[in-house]
Amino acid sequence: MNDLIHSFHLAELAPAVTIRTLARPPSATTTPGLRHAECLAMMRLGAPIITPARLQLGRIAMFAEWSDERALERFLTSDRLGRQLATGWHVRLRFLRRYGQVAALSELPPQLERAEPTEPVVAVTLARLKLPELPRFLRWGRPVERFVANHPGTTFATAAIRPPRTFVTFSIWRTVREMTDMTHGRDETPDAATHAKAMAEQHRKDFHHESTFMRLRPLSEHGSWQGDRLLPG
Repeated sequence: MNDLIHSFHLAELAPAVTIRTLARPPSATTTPGLRHAECLAMMRLGAPIITPARLQLGRIAMFAEWSDERALERFLTSDRLGRQLATGWHVRLRFLRRYGQVAALSELPPQLERAEPTEPVVAVTLARLKLPELPRFLRWGRPVERFVANHPGTTFATAAIRPPRTFVTFSIWRTVREMTDMTHGRDETPDAATHAKAMAEQHRKDFHHESTFMRLRPLSEHGSWQGDRLLPG
């Protein structure tokens, strides 16, 4: 697992390309060195449910696991979708630890490395929703989305969806300490307990068939998103 890397991509593409990619994402059988990919349409955190901001078919997100960095490079230069994603932004990531598990990423250990409290960190949540739980999920999830998006410890946060039930959240934190303080409601921001309360509700009655929360170390940033670099520093 020493060479294993992850990547998270954002790109503005034609809606038809996004729809086609959601229906037929790249896989280990079509893309050498790819272990798994989640392709989704971007959402704006905290946006009303039935709005163009909530489901942005002109903006695609992909979270992927690769056997090594060479496989990712081949994808970006030789694959049709990869070349389109290369016009956007992506970050390369080193897996650190996970809480929970999804079948598609089942080979990841609970923890691979420790992170220093003062280093930057990326948080990724991948969840398969129980559709009858959608009203509860939205009731508890949207305040958390707004809270994370506006948190002073984040340099960027977004979410994405592949209908009907796969959701991904992605956030970049200035430090591990700021992220963990937010998670447990220990920081001094207004509504600091927002995330902790939602997690308590999740533990009381699970919203999801399966879900995982992952910490990853940012290795390198490529391109820009809407003219900006997103990693701290």
